[in-house]
Amino acid sequence: MPPRLVNITVDCTDAAALAQFYAELLEQPVDPEANRDFATIGRETMSPTLMFLRVPDRNPGKNVVHLDLAATDWRDQIERAISLGAKHIADFDEYGITWSTLADPEGNLFDIAKG
Repeated sequence: MPPRLVNITVDCTDAAALAQFYAELLEQPVDPEANRDFATIGRETMSPTLMFLRVPDRNPGKNVVHLDLAATDWRDQIERAISLGAKHIADFDEYGITWSTLADPEGNLFDIAKG
C-alpha cells in the first residue's frame, strides 16, 4: 500500500498565529489546542491537514513547498488575503494558467490561481 498524504507542514515562528491566517483565508476553523508551538487546520474537515510547527531556525531563501489555491473570484480573494496580512509578490500568466504569488505574514509563499 502506498503512503498517504496526511499533512502539509509549514515551519514558522508562531504556529497559532499563522494557522489563524490560513484558517481565515480558507474559511476553516483552527483545530482545538492550537498554541505557539503547534497548530493544525482541517483534522476533521480537510485532507490533507495543514500543520504548523514552530522551529528555532527556518530554512533561508525560497520555500520549496507552497500551497496552490484556486478561486473563481480570483482578484477578490487576492485582496482578501492581503487584508488578512499577506503581501502581493507578483502576477503570472503561463502554461495556460493565471495566478498570483503572495507571501503569508511570516513570508512563506503561496499562490492563488484564477479558476
